[in-house]
Amino acid sequence: MEHNSTFPIKQSELDMLRDEATSYLKSIEWEQSQRAKNRDGDTKDESILLYLSRANNGNNAAQLASVSKTVLGLKKRLLPESVALPVLLNQTLYAVQEGITLGLWIRDSYYDASGLSSLQERRSTLGQKGRREFESKMHTATAFMLYASAYKILTDLKPHETDDLSVMKQKFAGIPEVSLLSPLKGLSCSLFYYDKYLSHPDLIKSDQDVVDFTVVYFEALIAEIQLRKSTLEYTETIEDRTYKLEHSDFAISGWSNVFDGAAKSVEFNKIQFEQIVGNRDAKHFARRLTERLLSYDFIEKKNPFQELGGFMPVFMGYGIPGTGKSMLIAAIATRLKEHCDNLDIPFLFHPMPDTLISTFQGGSAEKMVEWMKPLQDPSKIIFAPIDDAENNLQERTAQGVSAGVKEVIGVFLRYTEGAYAVNYGNSSIGLFTNLPEMLDKAVISRVQGRFKIDGARSEHDFLDQDYLWWQKLQKTMPGFINMDNPEGYKYLQDQGLAKNLGDILDQIDDPNEDRVRQVFNKIDELHEEDDHMFYAALYKSIQEVFPFFSSRDVRNIQSAISLRLTDFDLEKDWFENPEVYFNKNYDTKFGMLQELMKSNMKGLNFSDIRRQEVIRYLDNVATIADTDFNRKVESRVSQMQIELEARERFGKSE
Repeated sequence: MEHNSTFPIKQSELDMLRDEATSYLKSIEWEQSQRAKNRDGDTKDESILLYLSRANNGNNAAQLASVSKTVLGLKKRLLPESVALPVLLNQTLYAVQEGITLGLWIRDSYYDASGLSSLQERRSTLGQKGRREFESKMHTATAFMLYASAYKILTDLKPHETDDLSVMKQKFAGIPEVSLLSPLKGLSCSLFYYDKYLSHPDLIKSDQDVVDFTVVYFEALIAEIQLRKSTLEYTETIEDRTYKLEHSDFAISGWSNVFDGAAKSVEFNKIQFEQIVGNRDAKHFARRLTERLLSYDFIEKKNPFQELGGFMPVFMGYGIPGTGKSMLIAAIATRLKEHCDNLDIPFLFHPMPDTLISTFQGGSAEKMVEWMKPLQDPSKIIFAPIDDAENNLQERTAQGVSAGVKEVIGVFLRYTEGAYAVNYGNSSIGLFTNLPEMLDKAVISRVQGRFKIDGARSEHDFLDQDYLWWQKLQKTMPGFINMDNPEGYKYLQDQGLAKNLGDILDQIDDPNEDRVRQVFNKIDELHEEDDHMFYAALYKSIQEVFPFFSSRDVRNIQSAISLRLTDFDLEKDWFENPEVYFNKNYDTKFGMLQELMKSNMKGLNFSDIRRQEVIRYLDNVATIADTDFNRKVESRVSQMQIELEARERFGKSE
């Protein structure tokens, strides 16, 4: 469901709830259920489970617990000499207090938005149906309050956790029970077990353990609520909006919990563009992408190339298998990482994991949200490749496509254009595929830049591909390679980067594809080509031939033209001396790019570029539309040939 409205969480309103939150930390009481008391000690750590189940010392009465008192006790045990509360203990206590405060605000907000407040006022007069609705909304209010509290606590503490929580997770034996009966009971129950764990003598050995345990505990609480959310009713006023904390990047959108900044960069093999043979178009595109991403302004949280029209939040590289897609991904990541290190900018290499499609209903969507959410973190440069994109973003109408793929596509579309789609100009998603025609049409329409990955194409390309292989042998065994070098060609000289797209692209005067050419010729007779009406009429006629052609395709053509207009090199000096360009403020950078753009446009003709890009795009649309059909036909023909051959051989053998 789309989140169509954002509500602010005001600091002044939180201030009014902080005393209530503090009172819960000072003292709550909880009566353990019989089930929690009798929990079997056969899983994980028996002593901890036994300890939790005997937390009430055998009494049936409600037990008091005080988190703040327990934390002070920990301070005395861990650091008896210290007068002040150690930093990590203080941070944890503060994070839990702020989390509860925010949860209470969410509770009140849900009460009002869902009509629970008025039900509560009329509680004594409610009939059976009203009482059921009241109880059901109470459960939902409690679940969302606990969820919001845990999410806020984790957001604040995750930056301070240790890299490896596995030891703490081994000690942790789960939460014996989670109550959703009412907000008071929900808070009391979760704080009671949190407090009991903290008091366990074997669990906390240092103040860092307090942070780590708190993260593990509240992650478990969120997991528990996620398991139960399908049983909750009246969740519309949770799922149709986003709550954003004033003066902060923190926001809650329904039940999706992903921690900005929590995504860690994935390791990759370092590869230079010169090691990739052929692929001039792809290498040129990749270089432009890195220069544009690096122009992002961290203070203004925007990119001057977005204003100039040369930025691509989503792009696609396509070509036959074995032409260097994986190498190209590594080369883009290598180039970005080297420049980011040089400019002292944080970089996140964030490829889509192979394990995204889940067999559980809703599981794929949740994993996809988890993957896409870090792309909205404005504090780093992010490159997010999707290799073999046809696996997870396959045409939804094709036979046998799983529900998981449909969920993934739904999230992708929502996060690339729509209510969720925030792009500051610091992140780019690259789809890499051998089979672009198998990608979902709506996904393809999001692609704002595309290039061919066609591998070696010339004699020199093949020569260089061999050279990269045998020169390793040459190094290990000098003199072993007893063959002559080519005359008049220096190895790898053709593998450098092109100056601009004009050097790479074949001159296009007319469409290659028959249907596109027929439409072009028809419109040519009606309008002059340097008349704006020519393109309006062309798009309308193309739509009659290809019904899926839409306004978004026109926007993509406009993007392609803008890319050509901004197809200029950043000065070499800018990379060597960041203060000349990269470290300047946004307006100065924007002004410098405008100057470069103007000088680059000398000799370019707008109507020529427009014609070339329109033809290139429409030919591409037609090719992708036909390839799928042709493949099915070829597959059928091949099958029939096999059957004929089999019959002939069978006849001969008789």
